[in-house]
Amino acid sequence: MSETLSAIEIRSAGAYASIQDGGRRGLRRVGVPWSGVLDAAWMSIANALVGNPATAPVIEHFDGGLVLKALHGRVRVAVAGQADIDITGEQGVQRVVCWRSICLTSGESLRIRALRAGRLVLVAIGGLQATETLGSASTYARAGIGKPLTAGERLSARFTEAADFLLPEPPVGGGAPIRVVAGPQAGHFVDDALATLCGVPFSVTDQADRMGVRLQGPPLEHRSDAHKDIISDATVPGSMQVPGSGQPIVLLADAQTVGGYPKIATVISADLGRLANRRAGETLRFQLVDVDAAERAARSHAEQLAQLVASIRRLPGDGSVDLQALYNSGLISGPISGFESEE
Repeated sequence: MSETLSAIEIRSAGAYASIQDGGRRGLRRVGVPWSGVLDAAWMSIANALVGNPATAPVIEHFDGGLVLKALHGRVRVAVAGQADIDITGEQGVQRVVCWRSICLTSGESLRIRALRAGRLVLVAIGGLQATETLGSASTYARAGIGKPLTAGERLSARFTEAADFLLPEPPVGGGAPIRVVAGPQAGHFVDDALATLCGVPFSVTDQADRMGVRLQGPPLEHRSDAHKDIISDATVPGSMQVPGSGQPIVLLADAQTVGGYPKIATVISADLGRLANRRAGETLRFQLVDVDAAERAARSHAEQLAQLVASIRRLPGDGSVDLQALYNSGLISGPISGFESEE
């Protein structure tokens, strides 16, 4: 297959857009956070739609407003998320759907108009070229490893001639509880604190970024003032820290590697992407599970992802939308979540 080098310009970066991939693994012991995408499953699907490896760099974007323009050559893109998107070119403005690949020609622009649900979209670009630091192209702005994308910035991609593809049944976040296991300092809290955490809804506050999400709900009470702090020890994405206020903070991909607040619980890996995608004002519930259940959930999550990627189907060779595929895909009247818990 022929391959050509194309250029893409960021015409608008919206609220926050950055290059992310599978993250910088194996370096937390020396103080380097993982970083990487907040939802690894969406990254895998978006990359599969454009023919990239599963953990290839993508653009992670919050809250809409991102605009990409093909400057020269063709560019294949795919948007994972629940968003209204369109393409602007010589033929005017065309509305397109997420969860399919699209070939942009020179002069055409892709715009993320607005998010219909959640706070994230991931944009995969076929053959995107990105510089790696410490084995990853992920942006970690707090340490100056990369920087958020800005208007006028240009990216390069290697375009390979290929068909476009569609995911028939996109994963749609549902209202299933977010599962947690007891944390290493669960004993620093009163006996009914975990029951409180899992017994009532908590709301997502506007204090949420790639580092973590602050929640609001009934205070999770520490046993005493002496139990409100610990000697700093290791944290991981998913750790639920509880400062003296009693309001929990769930750490995400850019979180620090150690912390001095006691950790009442840890969100399991299978559910962390769903939590990270919740927008301010939404409510969620937690469910306590044991480590065996968490491991089963991780295996089930991986199996469901593999099934979704395997279900991706080729669109007609002329690049037009296969309406029958869309009608059969669950995009009309009640989508089904590929990641919804059955518990």
